[in-house]
Amino acid sequence: MQSLKKISLYIILSVSILFVGCDGYNRLLKSSNYELKLEKAQYYYGKGNYVKATALYEELIPVFKGSDKSEEIYYYFSYCNYYQGDYSLSQYHFKNYCRNYPTGKHAEECLFMNAYCYYLSSPEYKLDQTDTKNAMAEMQNFIDVYPESSRIDSCNRIVDILRGKLEKKERDITNQYFNIGDYKAAIASSRNFMKDFPESNYIDEILFKTIDSYYQLAINSLESKKAERLNLAMESYLKLVDLYPKSSFLPRAESIYESCLKIKNNINNK
Repeated sequence: MQSLKKISLYIILSVSILFVGCDGYNRLLKSSNYELKLEKAQYYYGKGNYVKATALYEELIPVFKGSDKSEEIYYYFSYCNYYQGDYSLSQYHFKNYCRNYPTGKHAEECLFMNAYCYYLSSPEYKLDQTDTKNAMAEMQNFIDVYPESSRIDSCNRIVDILRGKLEKKERDITNQYFNIGDYKAAIASSRNFMKDFPESNYIDEILFKTIDSYYQLAINSLESKKAERLNLAMESYLKLVDLYPKSSFLPRAESIYESCLKIKNNINNK
């Protein structure tokens, strides 16, 4: 019974403290003491209470605009949005800091964080990759503006990750065209893939899809176009043999090559 009374008393005290705290914060919001609000905003930020800090900083931004405190207020305000997980909004504010304070002491950091927020917004590779492309562009912009920055290695690692997403996305697109039998689109997509990702680990696979696509077009085309497409399939095969002599796709590619030779011989003997 005694323990129940202690628990009840603890709950009552906790609720009372909570309401007193909320009431104090509400009075603070209504106050016109902006120096106190700034002090409390820093306090809440330091405690990790970014919701309360955000509300105070947002009010203080226009109040201190043009003063020697405005830069720091906007800097912390930008991070409040970041720590709340709103990467789209924090990206905007980090970039806006750079516009408003291009020579500010946090300019390099904020330009990096602008790009980093795009990176955090980048979805898995199967989804739309607009944010991925934006992140790569912003990372490259940071590298161009601050080529001697200690963050360059981080930028390069992130760009590699983002590029990997685009690579997988384009590989999937090529495979989708091939699987639905749109061989012309598969060939065009393969060509773009090899141009954009010349060092990809998927190049031999993409080359095989090119070979097979030309072959499929050839055997289903008019006689006037058949020989040309067979030749292109065979040329692609020779390229695969030259570049990837140990590729797992070679046996299938070789079978297609031999079929091409037989069809060409039949055409020539007519």
